[in-house]
Amino acid sequence: MADTSDASQKPVQVKLVLLGEAAVGKSSVVMRFVNNEFQANKEPTIGAAFLTQKCRLEDRVLRYEIWDTAGQERFHSLAPMYYRNAQAAVVVYDVTKAASLEKAKSWVKELQRQANPNIVIALAGNKVDLVSGQTTPRATPASADDEDEADDATATPGESDDATGSESLRQVPKDEASAYAAEAGLLFTEISAKTGDGIVELFTDIAKKIPIEHILASRGSAAPGTSTASRAPAVNLDDANEAKNACNC
Repeated sequence: MADTSDASQKPVQVKLVLLGEAAVGKSSVVMRFVNNEFQANKEPTIGAAFLTQKCRLEDRVLRYEIWDTAGQERFHSLAPMYYRNAQAAVVVYDVTKAASLEKAKSWVKELQRQANPNIVIALAGNKVDLVSGQTTPRATPASADDEDEADDATATPGESDDATGSESLRQVPKDEASAYAAEAGLLFTEISAKTGDGIVELFTDIAKKIPIEHILASRGSAAPGTSTASRAPAVNLDDANEAKNACNC
């Protein structure tokens, strides 16, 4: 529900891109944040999808313009179109797949080399619901999965309620990922798109790090009415989400 006290406060548009290997749950993370819903075995994203969501801070309202990119390698060359001029990026990995963290690291390097120098990058370990908070040593990486696997495929062998089974699923220790994020200057958290744990906090923490005054100052010389959305490539737009822009933070 809109807050009338903010009626005169124009939201600051912030372009945010999600990157990561196929099947780590990027689309599920976005859908949980925007619509507060989860779809098991969601179909893979083709190219990219565009959604929006507002986030209210104490003294400012941000309007995230979110580009959810495909994780399949054949779409990698398209990524620069989506992270170009982005103010924020969420690089997602799967805590049950060691290889997905290595891929996340390569995305971070690419962003730090080619993206906006002031971009805020968050590293997010998804699917913690499968490991029940365990922090076991790294398991032997499994063979590469089909890159067309569903975006949030959670039908992982051994999924069960018993602690031993859950423990064995974790391949990325939280301490290892956290240490890497600290060294690389990233925000870090573990989340679950399935349960919603940590999702709102992730996007709120990013919002707090966005250099809003710098963004507004840089846009002061831009042509009136120009926005990041108007310059972004138009694919898979979902206009239905415009009606669901109520603040989720």
